[in-house]
Amino acid sequence: MAAERRSPLAMVVLALLAEEPMHAYRIQSKIRSRRQDEIVNVAQRNSVYQAIERLVRDGYAAVRHTDREGGRPERTVYEITPAGRAMLIDRLRAMLSTPAREFPEFPAALAFVMLLDAQDARVQLEKRASALAARLATLAGDIETSDRMGLPRLFVLETEYALAATRTELDFVRGVAGDLAAGRLTWSPEWLADMAAHFEP
Repeated sequence: MAAERRSPLAMVVLALLAEEPMHAYRIQSKIRSRRQDEIVNVAQRNSVYQAIERLVRDGYAAVRHTDREGGRPERTVYEITPAGRAMLIDRLRAMLSTPAREFPEFPAALAFVMLLDAQDARVQLEKRASALAARLATLAGDIETSDRMGLPRLFVLETEYALAATRTELDFVRGVAGDLAAGRLTWSPEWLADMAAHFEP
């Protein structure tokens, strides 16, 4: 049977619980300290708590106990269940083996880039190229830091992937921006109207 679809955040939470039982704040701290907030969205403060609630509701995680340290509020410690461990392994296999249908913003913007004029599109893509170049430098720095620390490659595969994907996107964006700058790629309202009349059924 195909593995049940789960959000990437839920999978990260479950994977951390597979390491050891922990409370929600510790899970959130580990996600940030391991830079896994680059691969899952934890911008909203309650994201991790909501993911845990869903995992508990579905029987993939359970409350182990509650504890209190000093004068701090009581914290609930969660653990992965046998069903959660089985689902995690099945889902990891599916995520590694099968490309998912994902719907990022950038391809949608490219599909309608002609709503801008060619000059405006070039300016926006050059801004994107600058942002991608900065991200590429950050990722390369992360890899270098990991190498200096002697961190095994196994623990930086997601950073290697992000580096490769960012480099490919940057090459593409620079190429399109260059074609726009040189006039090899261009359009006008009249040309678009002609294309619409020619190709639309």
